[in-house]
Amino acid sequence: FQSNICGPGFEEENTSSEEQAMIKVTGKSYLASPNLPDFCSCSPGWSSAFYGAECFDSEVHSYLKNLGKQKPSESQNIDAKKVELEQLLMMETKNYKKTIKFYQKLLQKERRGKGLETKSMLPKLRGQLQEMKSKVQFLELVKKYVQASQTFSLQMMYAEQWGVESHVLPTVIHSGKADTMAPMNGSSLLLYYNTEKHRCNNQNGVRVLQAGTPLGLMAYLYSRNAFLEGYVQQFLYTFRYFCTQEEFLQFLLDRISSTLSSASLDPSTSLTKICNRSFYILQAWIEDCYSVDFATNTNLLGTLKEFISSKVASLNGYGERLLSLLEDASARKSGSADLCSGVGKCEEESEESRKTLHSLCKKLSEDVSRKNFYWRLSKGVGPITQYQREWLHTGSAVLPKPCCSSFTEESSVSVARADEVGPVLLMECSAQQLCWQLTLLQQEVFNKCHPVHFLNSRALGVKDKCVAVPKAVSAETVSLKVCNLFLSKCIQDQYLLQLLKNADSISTWVAAEIVTCHTTKRQVSLLSKFLLIAKCCYEQRNFATAMQILTGLENLIVRQLPAWKILPAKVAEIMEELKAVEVFLKSDSLCLMEGDRFKTLPTIPSAHVLAMHVQQLETGGFTMTNGAHKWTKLRNIAKVVSQVHAFQENPYTYAPDFKLQSYLRQRITRFKDADISALAADNCANFHQIPAEKHSRKIQDTLRKMKATFQ
Repeated sequence: FQSNICGPGFEEENTSSEEQAMIKVTGKSYLASPNLPDFCSCSPGWSSAFYGAECFDSEVHSYLKNLGKQKPSESQNIDAKKVELEQLLMMETKNYKKTIKFYQKLLQKERRGKGLETKSMLPKLRGQLQEMKSKVQFLELVKKYVQASQTFSLQMMYAEQWGVESHVLPTVIHSGKADTMAPMNGSSLLLYYNTEKHRCNNQNGVRVLQAGTPLGLMAYLYSRNAFLEGYVQQFLYTFRYFCTQEEFLQFLLDRISSTLSSASLDPSTSLTKICNRSFYILQAWIEDCYSVDFATNTNLLGTLKEFISSKVASLNGYGERLLSLLEDASARKSGSADLCSGVGKCEEESEESRKTLHSLCKKLSEDVSRKNFYWRLSKGVGPITQYQREWLHTGSAVLPKPCCSSFTEESSVSVARADEVGPVLLMECSAQQLCWQLTLLQQEVFNKCHPVHFLNSRALGVKDKCVAVPKAVSAETVSLKVCNLFLSKCIQDQYLLQLLKNADSISTWVAAEIVTCHTTKRQVSLLSKFLLIAKCCYEQRNFATAMQILTGLENLIVRQLPAWKILPAKVAEIMEELKAVEVFLKSDSLCLMEGDRFKTLPTIPSAHVLAMHVQQLETGGFTMTNGAHKWTKLRNIAKVVSQVHAFQENPYTYAPDFKLQSYLRQRITRFKDADISALAADNCANFHQIPAEKHSRKIQDTLRKMKATFQ
């Protein structure tokens, strides 16, 4: 192993005191592989891939270190920390509520013109509110970290106790059988660069992985802190660029085979660490990527099950639990259960308090939430203001979402019934109602996707245009030979094509509903309705449906309709807002992850825009001149796609209207393959009409001119 910038004075980090406490034992009792009760989930999750080693900043670390300690010499107690933190948070939140009420009373006095001291007090009180708000949010972050330390960090520490120092990594490589992926040369498996300072532990000379060969990158999974620093999760998202699923599985199975029989109960031996770390990596892979790797590759799944049954189950407690894990994952996949990225128990418990805090903070900064977006919002439009008011003041109508039926499930409303109703139901329902139900339908489709689905989309035929997949080309016939960045034998799940096809169907449905209206007046009403729906969608962070409606409205035939000329000016401004939203989404691959809004507010991104961002990151070479793969490039890609799981953690909780959803499904299905130009040609309302009197007058004038020429 070599470090291209590492100086001679670099020293390896010593094992932390926490890990020493976990590993160091007395007498002859050693830590063995976790028994059944101790076996817990170890998938690092999206936050590990997104934030890496800086999931929580140094301020949170230092605050938590001193929390719950009565004396400086006392040891840390996680229960004491939780009690003190809950008390502090409750007290600060209570004070914050009182101050907001007092602030609102002063505002009312100022509006009535009572009290000269009010104007001087308001700026000071506003500053105090901002400070109190920041403190409450900081305590919420510390609370989340404490909870994570009992779940995420505890789970990661189970895995990290089997991590090895970098000088042991050659043992990891040589502990397996003869690998088919031999390094290009023996001294360049991994390349590092140095950072001046690490935020969390203030250590100088920390090495950061820069590049590596496929064998070296797989071996680095065994390094100390690979789980905690986010490397494992980033690897699971991106390894398909440099090795196949079969090669990665074989790498893990070889390490287990060569160390399982010789690994002692002593956790300090390298063989024991390699064996147990292999099991944890395998478990994390199954938990996070079963749907994209094992469910789509029966041979891979069969190889793993056969190995566990024949070689592991009889010698190690991991065998039965891994088989059970595979069965559970298979049941969830086949039963189409909640495919949304699982939220930990700690986050479920704190969901209610986070929503309460968000609603509390929103009273102070309603306008700040809009400023986070870089487009200009139109001022008070009558209908828009009405549904916004309903949205803000009808919280009781927002009920928890039950286990909804799948998107393809038939409902009580038949296709014939939907055709009879036609677009009438669209006009009768409010923009808010339609927005909510379209959002729930979009959420069903989005929750089934995985970050890996957005990788290597060029090979699936996805291009930088509104309609990514031509209707005449099915997903099965797309050639994988062009621009394939994955290895040729790597099996790729093509769910992204279904996601984009669904988006294309909604855009076509929007255009078809408009051009089939038989009067210009109804076209104006329907144009206004779709614009209001799109506005409502993007304000509630359903950017997928908002962009799909925009695509339908920008259809060439639709844009030429005479109805646009008589559309109210304030409603027409929404079209410019939607275009500004589109520019905003395309401006930065992580624009929706800025601030903390994505943590508390549900979000559905535009699948096509996200795929284009990933394609931009995929542009350029993946390897250095010596053949090593650029890990910095792969890490950036993993960070961008990790937001898929981040958004899936916060679902929309609108009350589903199954009849309205069924109607929308039927209308979308009816028009999904429609020819807009053919539909428009059959409707005279789609053409500029010349009044009859004016037309006859022109004929008479022409006849007079012709008659005058003959005289």
